[in-house]
Amino acid sequence: MKKIAQFLQLALLLYFLLFLVFFFAHDTFGSAFGMDPITPESMMKVFLTGFILFVVTWATTRMHQSSMDADAKKMQAEMNELKAKLYDFEHPKVAPTPKPASPKGQEDSGGIIRPRKNVTDE
Repeated sequence: MKKIAQFLQLALLLYFLLFLVFFFAHDTFGSAFGMDPITPESMMKVFLTGFILFVVTWATTRMHQSSMDADAKKMQAEMNELKAKLYDFEHPKVAPTPKPASPKGQEDSGGIIRPRKNVTDE
């Protein structure tokens, strides 16, 4: 894709340089190509052809750039994954110590308030 984009950019440059030289030397070259008077129709054909060539060149360059960006993102994601694996390898997780199980009948008050006691008068 890169070679096609470079070739089209070169073709676009040569196209416009050729017509620049042609229109500067129109008095000499015009009769050789059957274009004695420069008409709006002939100018429109030249510029539309150049515009189409420009759009094709731009599209191929854009597609090439897009594929390069996608490759770079994929490589970046792969590099981040490898960095994460390396970090995990260098810093292994320590198994958490299990907390003692609390009895089922008692609830943790979790503070300084003592659990309520039922007082009966007998």
